[in-house]
Amino acid sequence: MSVIDAFLDALWLEQGASEHTLAAYRRDLTAWQSHLESHGEALLAPPPERLSEWLASRREEGYQLRSNARLLSTLRSFYRWGRLNNQVESDPLTDIKLPRVIPGLPNTLEEDEVERLLLAPDTETPLGVRDRAMLELLYACGLRVSELVGLTGDAVNLRQNVVRVRGKGDKDRLVPMGEEAADWLAHYMQTARLALMSDPTRPALFPGRGDKAMTRQTFWHRIKVHAITAGITRPLSPHTLRHAFATHLLNHGANLRVVQLLLGHSDLSTTQIYTHVAQARLESLHAEHHPRG
Repeated sequence: MSVIDAFLDALWLEQGASEHTLAAYRRDLTAWQSHLESHGEALLAPPPERLSEWLASRREEGYQLRSNARLLSTLRSFYRWGRLNNQVESDPLTDIKLPRVIPGLPNTLEEDEVERLLLAPDTETPLGVRDRAMLELLYACGLRVSELVGLTGDAVNLRQNVVRVRGKGDKDRLVPMGEEAADWLAHYMQTARLALMSDPTRPALFPGRGDKAMTRQTFWHRIKVHAITAGITRPLSPHTLRHAFATHLLNHGANLRVVQLLLGHSDLSTTQIYTHVAQARLESLHAEHHPRG
């Protein structure tokens, strides 16, 4: 087993890191190892100046500050693990500082745009009912797309209108879904799901092909199709409805810590970006409508 594999196994065992996170760490470490080997140097004993040179060359090649910050964070974790496990004698990143990254405001939707998007699927068809239920649930619960497509039938409690969501690090949380989303989900489970699946006893709540759980890519394609139908022209991201969920809650007076719990954020600072979105929206409305704006 390579030292990179050993490190990734440790991340999975000790922190419950997701496949997506592990893949990103592997890409960063493999790229760093290849760069070192091109200079005849080893991953476990890089010269102190090599990383600074590489980061500078990456910036010249057009890599963004955020990309380099993520790369440096990966290497810090790797060499910290290496010292604890006697793989390296000293941390070569001791004098390297993480670049300060100012987070950009997340892209979101206005409430009327969300309403148009939710109404876009053709609910006369099983696929349309499925998509409507998924969009309603995504917006009502503020789910990540990976959390949505990973839901199983037994994660839904329609008596109490809550859904059990498995988030990052395999941590579960219970999220209320609201009456509208619960009604559409119940309708979907009683009708369209039975029509779409050859074996409805399979666990996937929202099937793609072969009764298997829909992929994130397939669902994201469906959102883009419905956005066109709804006449939404602004750029969308896989987190757009999650961002809208958080922003609209804060706009209507929700407590920041409640939003943190609903989103499954381990750190309140991650949630605080939405207060900036809400503030930016207020400033925009003031500038547009106030006579002295």
